[in-house]
Amino acid sequence: MSSAPSPSCYPSDLGSWVRYFQLVEIPVLPHTAAVLEELRQMQDDVDARMLADELMSDPLMTLKVLAYTATVQRHRRNNDAETLREALVLTGITPFFATFGPQPTVDMHLEGQPEALAGLQAVLDRADRASRFALAFALHRRDHDAAVIYLAALLHDFAEMLLWLNAPTLALQMKLQQQADRTLRSSTVQRQCLHVTLGEVQQALMQTWHLPELLVHITDDRKENDPQVRNVLLAVRLARHTSLGWDNPAVPDDVSDIARLLTMAPEATLNWLKELDG
Repeated sequence: MSSAPSPSCYPSDLGSWVRYFQLVEIPVLPHTAAVLEELRQMQDDVDARMLADELMSDPLMTLKVLAYTATVQRHRRNNDAETLREALVLTGITPFFATFGPQPTVDMHLEGQPEALAGLQAVLDRADRASRFALAFALHRRDHDAAVIYLAALLHDFAEMLLWLNAPTLALQMKLQQQADRTLRSSTVQRQCLHVTLGEVQQALMQTWHLPELLVHITDDRKENDPQVRNVLLAVRLARHTSLGWDNPAVPDDVSDIARLLTMAPEATLNWLKELDG
């Protein structure tokens, strides 16, 4: 079980937050940990495609693998593994299992902290829906980087996941502040509580871990005029606004923006999005 430090012990600037998250052990979803142990027993029959298919729905495990591969292999030329499968091919199946032993789970990590676990689960659910929306948008646009766009949406909020895991007191404080004031922007409350935004922390971590340039670029919301970035951003926005249903007042604007991106009529876009979410 992880014991959370008091708020006064948390970092107070960008560099400190990056170092803080670099030092923590990242737990994975219970299903991922169980599947890894099953595959470990039959690893001679496992290939990169099979392993990626089992792991790619878990943003935390995906992040661990990409960060490990990019950091360890960064001295090689042409080693920018842009997808989980490519990272596993680069690492090799036997070295992968040797490196990634039995994994700690989020349930174990947040044992006795149900509010933090629920907060984390909400972000994980949103990431799952966002990645599916983003992939559908990319395929509709015939984007040749659809697999990376899926990954970018899956990992878009990984800093928030790390916050729930390793600074749950602050994460809960931020959530309660926004619940009390629906007009409070996420960036505002993050600066109040963390002295930095999670987007800034995330971009810095991705650079520090030497994650693929395309992935870093597509997850950078500041470049929202780029069609690939906008593809991811709109998918994340829609997943956030529809997390409790499709009656959120922000949804019509999301649908309008998505229709413009996909060059579809708004009504047809809304029907299509609801089918995707079915």
